[in-house]
Amino acid sequence: MIALIGLIVGVILGVIFSPEVPTWMDAYLPVAVIAGLDAVSGAVRSMLDGNFSDKVFVVSFLGNVAVACILVWLGDQLGVGAQMSTGVVVVLAMRIFANAAAIRRKVFKA
Repeated sequence: MIALIGLIVGVILGVIFSPEVPTWMDAYLPVAVIAGLDAVSGAVRSMLDGNFSDKVFVVSFLGNVAVACILVWLGDQLGVGAQMSTGVVVVLAMRIFANAAAIRRKVFKA
């Protein structure tokens, strides 16, 4: 319930204040969001499996975001930023789909 209230308040504040993303962050924000979604999907999967740990979730969330952004930054430094960003998104998307499949099997007993 608290998470839902926080989500609603966040959306309302985002609509009211309409924050601007700095241009230097353009390459990192989409990758960070995908990394966060990967951590959330993994948390939902572990919650359904009955072995969820909030400490593991926080470390996974922050670690995924940090590693993904560092990889994109490293790709920018090497001159292959777009390719590295695409690679990170593909790998994280594969993990999200794997978690989604496990969640679907668990929920629908399929």
